[in-house]
Amino acid sequence: MALAALGWVLGDQDRAERLLSLTGMTPDVLREGIGQAYVQAAVLEFLINHEPDLVAAADDLQVKPEAIVAAHERLTQ
Repeated sequence: MALAALGWVLGDQDRAERLLSLTGMTPDVLREGIGQAYVQAAVLEFLINHEPDLVAAADDLQVKPEAIVAAHERLTQ
């Protein structure tokens, strides 16, 4: 879920820049850490914290917003 969500985020330059700005990650950290739960959780949290993006991402990924929230919860337990 997080990898698909990241692809969705990176599909828009403004949104991608906002992700980096709000998470404090650099492109290198993102690339090198995407296999790590903390990076995946940060990507999902980014969506969760901005409902319009959460709803749009869920729609494009053909999942319910609740599925993104649940994936985030699994990563942060």
